[in-house]
Amino acid sequence: MKCIIIDDEPLAIDVLESYIEKIGSLEIVSKCTNPIEAINIINKEEVDLVFLDIEMPNLTGIELVKSIDKLPQFIFTTAYPQYALQGFDLNATDYLVKPIPFHRFLKAISRANERHENKRTQPETEPGSVSNNHPPVYEEDFIFIKADYENVKVYLKDICYIEGLKDYIKIHLNTGSKPLLTLSNFKGILDKLPSGKFLRVHRSYVVNIEYITALQKSRLILNNTKIPIGNTYRKEVLKRLKL
Repeated sequence: MKCIIIDDEPLAIDVLESYIEKIGSLEIVSKCTNPIEAINIINKEEVDLVFLDIEMPNLTGIELVKSIDKLPQFIFTTAYPQYALQGFDLNATDYLVKPIPFHRFLKAISRANERHENKRTQPETEPGSVSNNHPPVYEEDFIFIKADYENVKVYLKDICYIEGLKDYIKIHLNTGSKPLLTLSNFKGILDKLPSGKFLRVHRSYVVNIEYITALQKSRLILNNTKIPIGNTYRKEVLKRLKL
C-alpha cells in the first residue's frame, strides 16, 4: 500500500518511518508536517493509507478527515486518547496512542491490509464519512495480561468490563473465571484494546459494548452488573450508543 505520514512533529514521523521500513509492505509517498500541504498531496497522488496526527496547528487531523470527500483509509496517531470515539465514528482503521508500541503498529497494519484486500469485494465506503455500521469486531483477537506471576492469554470477546483500582486494573470476564488483577493503568490497557469494541464510561470503568444490556439514567447494566456513567463521559456514551 502507498501511504502518507502527516504529523507536525518530525520525531513522530521518524518513528513511523522506522516501523514501516521494518515490515516492507508499505511505500511512503510523502511525509508532511503541514496538514494543508498534505491535502494537496492526497488529492493529487495515489494514496492507499494515511497516518494522521490529530493535534496540529492550522488544521486538526479530525478537521482534515472531514474536509476531504474521498479520503483513503486512515490511522490516527496521537498522544490524546480522548479523541478515540470521534476517530472510530469517522471510520478510522485504527487509533494509535503515542508512544506507539511496535506490536500495536503491526496490528493496525494488519487491519489496514484486510480492508485494502476486501475493498474489491465489498461496497466502497468513504473512510472520511460517518459510518452507520458498527466498527469491525475482531472476535479472535486476544491480549496477554500479567497476573499471578504469569502472562495470561485473554480473548477480547471474553472481557465484560475493566475496573480501575489506583495503580491496578481489574479485568472482569464473562467466562465465570475470577477477575484478573494486573499492575497497570487505563492508558496501558487501552493501548491494547480496539476502541471500536470497548467504551470508557467512567474514569474507573471501561466496558465491552457487546455486553451492555440496558441503560439507566446514570448507569449501564452489563449482565446484571451496574456500571456508573461519569458526567464527563455521558455525552460520548449516548452518542456511541446512538441514543
